[in-house]
Amino acid sequence: MAGGRRGPGRQPANRPVPIASAQTARNSPQSATLRQRNGPNVVGNNPLMTTTLITITPIRHLDIPSLPADGNLFFESMMFFYLLMALFIQYINIYKTVWWLPVPPSNTALNFYLINPFLVIFITVVLSRRLIWSLVRDGNVMSVSVCLMQMVKFILVIGFIFLAGYSLWKLFCNNSPLNILFLAYPLVSYFLLYGLTFDTSTPIFQLQSTLKSMEDDYNKVGSHDLNRMIPMHKCTHSPSDTRREADLLKVDFNMRIKNVLFNSMVCAYYVGFVPICFLQSSIYLDLWWSCQHIAFVWINSFIMFSSHFLPHKYCDVLHRCALHLGCWQKIDHGYSNTPQHVWSDLTVWPQGVLVRYQKALYKAVGQQNVAQPSDSSYARFYFMFSQPLRVLNIMVTLQIFVVLYQLYLLARYSYWNYVISISLLLFSNYYVLFKLLRDRFVLGKAYAIDDPDK
Repeated sequence: MAGGRRGPGRQPANRPVPIASAQTARNSPQSATLRQRNGPNVVGNNPLMTTTLITITPIRHLDIPSLPADGNLFFESMMFFYLLMALFIQYINIYKTVWWLPVPPSNTALNFYLINPFLVIFITVVLSRRLIWSLVRDGNVMSVSVCLMQMVKFILVIGFIFLAGYSLWKLFCNNSPLNILFLAYPLVSYFLLYGLTFDTSTPIFQLQSTLKSMEDDYNKVGSHDLNRMIPMHKCTHSPSDTRREADLLKVDFNMRIKNVLFNSMVCAYYVGFVPICFLQSSIYLDLWWSCQHIAFVWINSFIMFSSHFLPHKYCDVLHRCALHLGCWQKIDHGYSNTPQHVWSDLTVWPQGVLVRYQKALYKAVGQQNVAQPSDSSYARFYFMFSQPLRVLNIMVTLQIFVVLYQLYLLARYSYWNYVISISLLLFSNYYVLFKLLRDRFVLGKAYAIDDPDK
């Protein structure tokens, strides 16, 4: 009846709102729950609570096996010899002759007299820069005295600078200024990317980490080798610490990718493009095959640097952080009668919960979710590393595609320079593919133990 007393069975209009703070999560190390508190918060006619206690399933990390990895000096040596081989192949593609004819114009397979020796010296010096720097930084022999080792390093650096300066001066005297500018292009790109720094192998964690456990781990590492400088994941129930760790890992991963892209670009540029720039106008150039060789060198260098800078232990750290970070999916409509909550930066949200943030509705995707719903960088981080083998699968797929395409070229063409170039490239690609497939099979079995569906 209008104006009558309200029945005792009627529920009040205000409904309790679940709040799970970081302090609540710390008190329960095995699981975090959304607990109830009375409050007046509603959004329109949609309830902002659930009347039951929602338990967040704890995240269990799997200990992956330790796989053998190449040391820094071994990798740089292998990379240097691979680039020398690729440079030799490019010179074969450019300066080849028809020496098999009955009356050949040249008795040699290459027109060696047309090759600029100072250009070869300069390119070799540039390609050896990472190996020289690794020898100076990490090349210590226990049986050799410190003074003798420092003297050898000093002579090595002086010889490197002398060869680079002398060959560059000879090129400057005998070539146009435009060709010299081609040589300086990667140097300009370096200063635009890194500024006045000379050691691009120092990860961002060594400089900017504020989590105490991470700083202790990095201080124990005596080398700046990016392959060994792997950050340690810290399992925490504090959402702010998880977001901070994700921010640091994002910056560190972006720096590693920038190093991979820059170094692979430099390799392809000096190995494939610079010899073409100094080519005499009277020589015929098989442009399609030479450009294809540049693409092969860039892709192979990218995969080799990626496997070195992004080892499986490092990807596992990113995967663990992504599981704690979680992700949110923006919902447009269709959940008008589903309980909703107001997002809080102190709450660990379980999977499937709906929250309101900045007048938008989001659904929790991860097992635990502490990411800011509107931050797209967190969403990209979760997409990339929520699956522990995603990065490795990308490298394996790309390497398999390159190997299959090179086998197709080897079966189709019978020109002697084509056969030599493809055969030498396949020889190095088989080794890289073997290591990637070995890691993929072993890690796939290891992660399958934690997933009963696989």
